[in-house]
Amino acid sequence: MNDLPYTTALIVGAGMGLSASLARTLARRGMAVALAARDPSKLSALCDEIGAKAFRCDAQDENEVAGLFDAVDRQMGSPDVVVYNASARARGPLTALDPADVRRVLLVNGFGAFAVAQCAASRMLVRGSGAILFTGASASVKGYAESAPFAMGKFAVRGLAQSMARELAPRGIHVAHFVIDGAIGRNGHGAPGDPPDSRLDPDAIASTYLHVLEQPRSAWTWEIELRPWVERF
Repeated sequence: MNDLPYTTALIVGAGMGLSASLARTLARRGMAVALAARDPSKLSALCDEIGAKAFRCDAQDENEVAGLFDAVDRQMGSPDVVVYNASARARGPLTALDPADVRRVLLVNGFGAFAVAQCAASRMLVRGSGAILFTGASASVKGYAESAPFAMGKFAVRGLAQSMARELAPRGIHVAHFVIDGAIGRNGHGAPGDPPDSRLDPDAIASTYLHVLEQPRSAWTWEIELRPWVERF
């Protein structure tokens, strides 16, 4: 049974980690789920498990993003929950970074988030309701040495989310940014030898996303930080 105020979710940048946990969580609550990835074939088992549909999309390309939303509109109805979970990294000393790699990281993290958010908001504004959620990282709020491209990209996502929250909340659209500060466990578990609860459980993260979707409009949050006890902050 779906007692959420939403019916259809689109997760962009879907994989078998956090996105899969979130997809299962929303499907259990009765929502129709669309999953978008550059390689949708990797999502076939998850789609069979929860009745989701997979779509191909490279979020760096605004034309592909527009085509994704058109396809979801036709096949499932316009999504009233959109999650941007795509991410890219490039590491190394500043002077050794390949500009092409840096451009790709900025496009996937920053521009892709904008392109998806723009398509989502244009549909939600017509209805006067919806939710747009962004997956961030500790790099959204602090830049680490030899990780400048990731910090630039994630700072961009946080700034986008903050600006959108101020613009769109008065018009009925809930925008929220999630700072994921720590390593996410695989299948809910850490690596052998890890201390207990030292990695984020993707199911636990998904439950927090769900909680945000359940928030009454009188008490919306725009940002939440999630971290295991081993992380310094």
